[in-house]
Amino acid sequence: MPDSQDAETSGEVPHRIRRLLRGPRPEAMPTVVGTACTLIGLMDIVFPRLRHSRVHALAELLPGAVSSLAAAASIVVGLLLLMLAHGLKRRKRRAWVAAVALLPVGAAAQLLYRHSVIGMVLSLVLMGVLIRYRAEFAALPDPRSRWMALANFVVMGAVSVTVGLLIVRSHPDAIEGSPSLGAQLEHVLWGLFGFEGPVDYRHGADYTVGYSLGALGLLTVATTAYLAFRPEHPAARLTPGDEERLRELLTTHGRRDSLGHFALRRDKAVVFSPSGKAAVCYRVVSGVMLASGDPVGDVEAWPGAIACFMEEARAHSWTPAVMGCSETGGEVWTRETGLDALELGDEAIVDVADFTLSGRAMRNVRQMVKRIERAGYQTRVRRAADLDPEELEAIRRAAADWRGTDTERGFSMALGRIGDPADGDAVIATAHKAADEGAEGPYGDLKAVLHFVPWGRDGMSLELMRRDRSADPGMNELLIVASLQAAPELGVERVSLNFAMFRSALARGEKLGAGPVLRGWRALLVFLSRWFQIESLYKFNAKFQPRWEPRFVVFRNTRDLPRIGLAAMQAEGFVSLALPRLLRRGPRPEPRPCAHRQLADGRGLQQAA
Repeated sequence: MPDSQDAETSGEVPHRIRRLLRGPRPEAMPTVVGTACTLIGLMDIVFPRLRHSRVHALAELLPGAVSSLAAAASIVVGLLLLMLAHGLKRRKRRAWVAAVALLPVGAAAQLLYRHSVIGMVLSLVLMGVLIRYRAEFAALPDPRSRWMALANFVVMGAVSVTVGLLIVRSHPDAIEGSPSLGAQLEHVLWGLFGFEGPVDYRHGADYTVGYSLGALGLLTVATTAYLAFRPEHPAARLTPGDEERLRELLTTHGRRDSLGHFALRRDKAVVFSPSGKAAVCYRVVSGVMLASGDPVGDVEAWPGAIACFMEEARAHSWTPAVMGCSETGGEVWTRETGLDALELGDEAIVDVADFTLSGRAMRNVRQMVKRIERAGYQTRVRRAADLDPEELEAIRRAAADWRGTDTERGFSMALGRIGDPADGDAVIATAHKAADEGAEGPYGDLKAVLHFVPWGRDGMSLELMRRDRSADPGMNELLIVASLQAAPELGVERVSLNFAMFRSALARGEKLGAGPVLRGWRALLVFLSRWFQIESLYKFNAKFQPRWEPRFVVFRNTRDLPRIGLAAMQAEGFVSLALPRLLRRGPRPEPRPCAHRQLADGRGLQQAA
């Protein structure tokens, strides 16, 4: 009689065999199908034409126009399948519909032009798999805007010209003479518009080349026109009703998270819990559904808001991610969703009651502040509601002009506006220096600005630091000290400063006895600081002797981290993959309610679509 280990092994082998026979799990089919679609698309474009087969002999009996049309169809279908592969991997319904419609055409082209029975069979098999697992492809389309038409025209135009040159050169034995590269390029450009170019062919090859170039041009025009004239569904914006409800939640529960007020950015969408007592704000960037900070509202209602967030991500096949949540928020996210969490950095928080300029640790800050004050600088720290409209407008214009980049940076710890009437509780710290007579700048004596947003009733979070480039160094230190000293009069007990990414790695890596791995990691972060201010923000925050609160990134699996990192850099404004936006976004569509979101009185809660 076999022992227990043998019995277990003998039972496991048939199970493995059955699992292999069943094939991949249904939820894995979109990835498998997308990869197969890529391979078949490449085969439709680059697979050589078989000239020594029975199918080739039968195809020679067909009219030449049929073969030319099949050649053009093979190239066009191949290009479209390559474009659809990513959408199939993301379970997009429209990509599924387009692929099912294109694969029979590709199969016919494989048979009539490539003379490949295997290629035809593979295309039909893939179509059958798509139909068999059609329920797996139910994801809704992404938010979009008109500039995608311009991007498509540029990209498809470049692809069409490149593929067109390959087509022109694909019949070297049939070309008359030796046309130059310029003549070949001219032939491609004329062919894309449906006209004959300067290159001449023998043996009827001009029909194949002409049809193929014309099909490429038609494909470019058709896809661009579709993107330009399809119904507009731009990225969601925070509606006035959503903002009002979020402000009510922040009034009651805003003290919990220093990033809570940043949920009021108006370029974010929001999902509410079924009870309406919690919400998650997010933005979709490159297919990543990116939330920031903790959910807003009652902690007991967080799971409901998180469930709606995950439902929305599944409906559109977006990659869910959370940037900068607290330890409590990370625990709730991972417990409720099964996602994973990784420490991203630390937030610097200064307790006003403990702050002092005395002592050796604060000597550098103290000396810098005294030096700047002796140079004639003065500071003012006030609520935004206490500033007159003219001064507020001057501060707003100065902050915009002093910005060092073309685009406004910030997402997780940026509000994106100054002086909005709804943000009267914000705190604005300004530095002033009287200029010589006749030497005043465009903003008078204003030299630097700090903007803080409310953190509950007794705290504030640093949102923006801007200064005149001609002002003396140390403006930010001066204004932070002034804000901390004025905080008691404003009823502020806690001040959140900048977020320092990978702070613990930098701190441990510079200590005596740090190992080679930690030192190497710190050296890499210092190198990256040339572009992303990783080390400089950490050292700047450390000047004020804060307490450090860890912040986390929540993600689905490790392979999503590069994509989430790129999306976060786009959201923060460090990376831009978009072309200049020539057409303004249209009006915001009506929000689509979460499927399982109902209030006790039966009213549905709406979210930004």
